[in-house]
Amino acid sequence: MTIHSETPAGDLSRLRIDRDAAPRRPWLAWAVIAILVAAGAAAYPTARSYVAERRAPEVEIAPATQMVASAGGSTALPVLVATGYVVARHSSDVGVKTGGRLARIRFEEGTRVRNGDVIAEIEHADIEAQLEAARRAVAESEAQLTQVIAAHEEDVRTLDRQRALAKDGITTAAALTGAEAAAAVSSARVKSAEAAIASARARVRVTEEALENTFVRAPFNGVVIKKRAEVGETVSPFGVQGQASREGGAIATIADLAELEVQTEVSENSVAKLVPGMPAEVKLQAYQDQVYQGRLRQIFPSADRAKSIVEVRVTIVEPDVKVKPEMTASVTFQEQRAKAGPAATEATAAQAPIILVPKRAVTERDGQSIVWVAAGGVASRRVVVVGPVRLDQIEVRSGIAPGETVVLNPPAGLTDRGVVRVKGS
Repeated sequence: MTIHSETPAGDLSRLRIDRDAAPRRPWLAWAVIAILVAAGAAAYPTARSYVAERRAPEVEIAPATQMVASAGGSTALPVLVATGYVVARHSSDVGVKTGGRLARIRFEEGTRVRNGDVIAEIEHADIEAQLEAARRAVAESEAQLTQVIAAHEEDVRTLDRQRALAKDGITTAAALTGAEAAAAVSSARVKSAEAAIASARARVRVTEEALENTFVRAPFNGVVIKKRAEVGETVSPFGVQGQASREGGAIATIADLAELEVQTEVSENSVAKLVPGMPAEVKLQAYQDQVYQGRLRQIFPSADRAKSIVEVRVTIVEPDVKVKPEMTASVTFQEQRAKAGPAATEATAAQAPIILVPKRAVTERDGQSIVWVAAGGVASRRVVVVGPVRLDQIEVRSGIAPGETVVLNPPAGLTDRGVVRVKGS
């Protein structure tokens, strides 16, 4: 009901009722208030959860992993990891013994050679001519020896006759003395001719050696891994101008690919962990999924003072064609374990899987090892049984399953089933 009043106060004759006016709805305000209250009640848990989450400690997490032996690998306890390069245990930069121009090369990269095979030749026509001359000199000396021997024999017969005549008093002392002198001279000529033959034969051997030096032979069975010269180049045992990269006249690098090893360097502080003969796993950077078994062959007897490192060599037990010299490789040295019989081997195979977590995830409290497991934004306290340390990880024998997420460096304010925030989320 709406009352319009345009009359002075006290005049009620002009009052009218407007029956066309919209009716009032007092319940509408209460409905709006009820809706707002319901929305607030519904949003309160979410808001409270959001505030609690913002106030929750921020943590870093990492997954618990199960250690599984890959193809050719093992689950042995790792001791140290190092990187290095694959090298051949027997490798040689094969050079020339004498200078000259290369006339023939009988190899390319990848050519297999055997010990003693001729892999290159230096021009040697002049040496062959010298050898022919030396051999003819030997023949000439031998002919001269034949002549002086015949002359000496004649002089000896003459001396024998003069001595017989001297006994009968027929010849003179001068004739006898002359015959003796002639025999002595011819004997000396025989010795001189024999010496000339020996000298000529020695010159033949020297020339033959010089000729042999023009042939470059493989020093052992192996494979040519680098070709360093071409036909027509002039080479020298000490290198020539423009040949500085060939290490003093080397024309090829030959390696025995049947014995490959990893050359790596270890810090002085870690050398005490290594023992010759200890097992190792080798992985090539080019083939990360392939694991090769290795064995520590040698720890070098001296260290590098400037770098504070010691060089070690790890033999690759059974290399295949994928393993090539100069490849980058990583070596995981493993703890030596006593040999076990068949029963022990079966028991080891039946053991539970090895679970690893970062060392930063394990804390000690009241004499127990504690790990905090994060799931759904909530951290749960777990008591675990730990095993040996494996580099930056530790083995967990019970209390956690593979794939669960653990908290690293758990803060002091964590509570069991408490809310946490994950860094970066």
